[in-house]
Amino acid sequence: MKKIYPKLRQALPAVCYLVFYLTWFFLIENIHGREYTIIHMKADDKIPFCEYFIIPYILWFFYIAWILIYLLFNNIKDFHKCCAFLFTGMTVFLIVSTLFPNMHFLRPAVMPRDNIFARLVSILYRIDTATNLWPSIHVYNSLGVLFAVTHNTRLGSKKTVKTGCFLLTVLIILATLFLKQHSLFDVMTAFIMAAVVYVITYRTEVLTGIRHAYIKYHNHKRKETQWY
Repeated sequence: MKKIYPKLRQALPAVCYLVFYLTWFFLIENIHGREYTIIHMKADDKIPFCEYFIIPYILWFFYIAWILIYLLFNNIKDFHKCCAFLFTGMTVFLIVSTLFPNMHFLRPAVMPRDNIFARLVSILYRIDTATNLWPSIHVYNSLGVLFAVTHNTRLGSKKTVKTGCFLLTVLIILATLFLKQHSLFDVMTAFIMAAVVYVITYRTEVLTGIRHAYIKYHNHKRKETQWY
């Protein structure tokens, strides 16, 4: 328990952000009378609906939880980088959804088949409306997990782990299209946003400087407390 408690304290800011994110998202999803911009590309009409992709789509939630928990207990520096990547994109998504409400009409009116997978998709449709979908957080965060895995010393050295994560990331991205959850436009813009935030997070020293400043401030405050 002594080892777990400090880790839970380190995870507290991330938990607070998730509460903040879900609260904001819930609020914008329940605003009535908004005018929505319709997102559609011609390529969307050529992508068939396939309910079997509900499996990787649901696995996304466990995928995100797994990398955050793993990094929290094994490499706190990588945990902070991963959170910075994920939360930056999620915040941009909230701002876009607030200022530019968007939606699509890609979902099938009637399920083409009746099976357990199609029923799960129907449940998903009822829970997650076809509004505020750009850019795709499913795509963006999946890429974020893949980046975190490849940049982690332990995970990045395991070929089976990297290959498995790569395949799952590809399947999740395809799932957003084949389940008609997102337009190809949502996917493309998620890739662009991921590329920009990747450079900031993993290819510059911006986060390192912020982290060092935070540690220095925290240590200074602790010394002041000990003095008194």
